[in-house]
Amino acid sequence: MPQGQPTNVPVDGLTTRQRRNRPLLMVHTGEGKGKSTAAFGLAMRGWNQGWNIGVFQFVKSAKWRIGEQTVLERLGRLHAETGEGGPVEWHKMGSGWSWSRKQGDEADHAADAAEGWAEVKRRLAAEAHDLYLLDEFTYPIAWGWVDAADVAETLRNRPGHQHVVVTGRRAHPLLLEAADLVTEMTKVKHPMDEGQKGQRGIEW
Repeated sequence: MPQGQPTNVPVDGLTTRQRRNRPLLMVHTGEGKGKSTAAFGLAMRGWNQGWNIGVFQFVKSAKWRIGEQTVLERLGRLHAETGEGGPVEWHKMGSGWSWSRKQGDEADHAADAAEGWAEVKRRLAAEAHDLYLLDEFTYPIAWGWVDAADVAETLRNRPGHQHVVVTGRRAHPLLLEAADLVTEMTKVKHPMDEGQKGQRGIEW
């Protein structure tokens, strides 16, 4: 794609503007570091365009707060106060979702994942967000907690102009087939190979 020009122009009856502005289903997968980080960077760019951002974390504990959450929630508050950027919602599965938080730590994670996907489906049908970030969503699919065929069909046929980015290792072939953009992060070297643990500002 030299100078941002596509290598192929399909005969699809669309203008250049229409083709450029089609909503995308994006998947960040692979064994390397940076899948979620890249997706959160995308969310920040979307916020700057005034998009309504919905983040749904399917694996991380509700007790684990990453740096991007603090930044995006502050950007959401800035939007509410000044109108700059766009609104932001952030939901974690943890011990139940933030809209239906359960008490205790013995939640049925498979049921929670199914509930989260059902909520995402409702929001897609209602065209609630401009960008959905389904963080670590590949894992509930791989574990059989969420049906891969349902995910692929729903995301492929979502209405309106809604972008979706899914992160996580071992993305299901049906999800990859449905996606418009797939990036595979490949580890070449990692500090953990030399015994170095994660650190502030890099991992969280």
